[in-house]
Amino acid sequence: MNLAKRKKRRKNNFLFKRGKLQLSGVISLVLVLGMLIVLFVQLVPKLSFSNSTPATNLSTVNHQKFIRTMAPYAKTMQKRYGVLPSITIAQAILESDWGTSQLSKDYNNYFGMKGTVYQTTKEMKTQEFVNGKWITVTARFRVYNSWKDSVKDHTLLFVNGTNWNKDQYKAVRTAINYKTAAQALYTAGYATDPNYPAKLIDLIQTYNLEQYDAQ
Repeated sequence: MNLAKRKKRRKNNFLFKRGKLQLSGVISLVLVLGMLIVLFVQLVPKLSFSNSTPATNLSTVNHQKFIRTMAPYAKTMQKRYGVLPSITIAQAILESDWGTSQLSKDYNNYFGMKGTVYQTTKEMKTQEFVNGKWITVTARFRVYNSWKDSVKDHTLLFVNGTNWNKDQYKAVRTAINYKTAAQALYTAGYATDPNYPAKLIDLIQTYNLEQYDAQ
């Protein structure tokens, strides 16, 4: 083999080896990029989850707004009459379903306060727990000019009692904590639901309503 052919063969071998090296490099690069893509796909959701801010819950915002609206006047009633604000607010939440019930929206009655034919009232159907079961009854409910009138009337019920027993809610008014007051409400006959105290206590604890009880 002459010198020219040997040089040409060496050159071809060099180019072939160089091509193999380049191909190998491309394959390696593709593999590395593939691994990075897989890792990125797996990691991004975790990064997004760990660094994301939870979406604002509209219901929670409305609930806090309701509490902030009620709290100052509930504390005013506490200073005047001694009724714990946590009880006032929790009852308003429970009875009016956060101010969304028809009774609260249309008639400013936040506590399901019943009335007589001699008062401004509205007949509506309601659920009551009688003889171990829930039944639907029609009752007269008081109509107020404002929610503050409703809160004050509710407070004065505890202060003045009923026509047949002026001390009916004395234990509610003199209770030293919300748990005692919640149980006293049921014992005094404010609600027929046997779970009424537990529902109030749960609301107070969930929304930290006890903070408003401090004088």
